[in-house]
Amino acid sequence: MTGAARGIGEHTARVAAARGARVGLVGLEPERLAALAADLGPGHVWFAADVTDQASLEAAVDGTLTALGGIDAVVANAGVANRGTLAVGDLDAMVRTVEVNLIGVMRTAAATVDALIARRGYLLIVSSAAAFAAPPGMAAYCASKAGVEQFGTSIRLELAHHGVAVGTAHPSWIDTDLVRDARADLPAVAELLAKLPWPMRRTTSVRECAEAFVRAVERRQRRVYVPRSVGLVRASRALLVSPLADLVMARHARRAVPELETQVRALGRGFGVTTALPDVADSGHAGRRDTSPDRA
Repeated sequence: MTGAARGIGEHTARVAAARGARVGLVGLEPERLAALAADLGPGHVWFAADVTDQASLEAAVDGTLTALGGIDAVVANAGVANRGTLAVGDLDAMVRTVEVNLIGVMRTAAATVDALIARRGYLLIVSSAAAFAAPPGMAAYCASKAGVEQFGTSIRLELAHHGVAVGTAHPSWIDTDLVRDARADLPAVAELLAKLPWPMRRTTSVRECAEAFVRAVERRQRRVYVPRSVGLVRASRALLVSPLADLVMARHARRAVPELETQVRALGRGFGVTTALPDVADSGHAGRRDTSPDRA
């Protein structure tokens, strides 16, 4: 489980562990990972690793295999969301968003594919409802999540003959630190999102999302939508990217985007305050709870 230190990753780990899974936790916040592993109880391990760093990911996979004996399922969940527009914002933050959300998923899949083939396992990669619609101010995030969807569609076919199933998850707005930070940092974003049609403006509890993810793992689902009504959004994606949709959104964007850019300038940073960046202490170095051989 990548992105396990907080939010969807943390809650998915808790639900999975409560149902009997032994969980390997991967993320950039060692203290939170260690506390979560301890809270889950014996048999769970954690590793500080950056999903854009192949060496640290492979060290986490090797450590998980040593500690747990194998990997039956992987949830590639790590994700970030930058602040700003193309004209006003931090380009490095935009690039980092794509690196974590898309390239990080690719690296996670590559690091775990042999272990999944060995167990005929399941890979759940986290895309988003943002793969289907692209409001202003979310260009890098939406691009990365659309890429994740297509990556999953392709590797699903590549891995099928190995007995490995691949699913893509498409949550809408989930009540996590990432979403709360975005709304607090940029009121114009919150206002613009409120104009989106149902169910794109609905916020879902993180517990509900975690339960949907664990069900997807148990059932080896091809797609999971959170809430389920997001599936209707996917079915109407042609309308969402049509000239008509552009006209509707442009009416709101003419006022909201200048407000957003003013707020971005005043904010002075590219990410939310709870976003873990790769210079966090101990990132890229594997660590785990002391796990005796009888738990492996």
